[in-house]
Amino acid sequence: MNENRKPRGVQVISRAADILRHLGRSPEGQSLAQIAHQVELPRSTVQRIIGALALEGFVAPERANGGFRLGPGIQSLANASRVGLADRLRQAMRTISNETGETVDLAILRGSRMLFIDQVVGTHRLRAVSSIGETFPLTDTANGKAALACLERQEAADLIAAELGIPGSSSSRMAEILEDVEKVRFRGLAFDENEHTEGICAIGFALPDRNGDILALSVPIPHNRYFQVKVDLEETLAFWKRTLGDGFQ
Repeated sequence: MNENRKPRGVQVISRAADILRHLGRSPEGQSLAQIAHQVELPRSTVQRIIGALALEGFVAPERANGGFRLGPGIQSLANASRVGLADRLRQAMRTISNETGETVDLAILRGSRMLFIDQVVGTHRLRAVSSIGETFPLTDTANGKAALACLERQEAADLIAAELGIPGSSSSRMAEILEDVEKVRFRGLAFDENEHTEGICAIGFALPDRNGDILALSVPIPHNRYFQVKVDLEETLAFWKRTLGDGFQ
C-alpha cells in the first residue's frame, strides 16, 4: 500500500515515525524546513505533526538552532523497554537459582566493562556475591567473555587490546583470549575458572536485545564445589540460553 492509499490515521502515524527516525539521526536538532525536506512532506504538515509530538514529549525545541530534537518521552519509552527485558530475565534468574541454589547475576556491556544490574542471591551458605553497580573486566570473567562473543571479531579484538593495554593484535595473550572467545561463539557458554578471582569460578552466556544492548547472565560458584556441579549447570544454562534467545531476536 503506497502513502496515498493508507488510511488517514495510519498515514499520520507513518509520517510521525519518519520524522522521529530522522531526528534520531540528528542529535543536534533540525529546523522544520530541514525536516520537511528530509521526509518529503510540506512544511505545514511537518509543523502539525511536530506540534502533536511535542505535546507528548516525543520531540523538544532545540534552542541552539531554533529547531527540534528528540524529547524525553522517547528516552522514557526506551528505558521502559529495558526494564521489561530485565523483568523477563529475572524470572529465569529466580528459576536457575531455585534449581541450583547458586547466585545468579545479570550484567550489561557498558563501554569496555560489564556493569552488574541485577542479582538473585543463592541459598548456599558459602556463595559468591557481587554488588549491583559494580563493574568487571571483559577478558577474564564469564559474563565479559560471553559479551565479547556477541560482537564482531574486530570490535571484540579492539576491546580486548584496550583492556590489556596491548597495541595491535599480535601478542600471544591476545591470541589466547580471541581463541577463547571463538570457543564461546561455538558452544554458547563462557567460563571463568579462577581467572578473575582466585577461588571463584563462573559460567555464563550473553544475548543481544532489541535495543542493541548485550546482556549477560552468569552463575558464580566457589571453586570447592564448582567441578561437582559444572556439568549440570552447563545443561541448565544452555537450556535457558536457547529459551531466552528466541525472545531477543
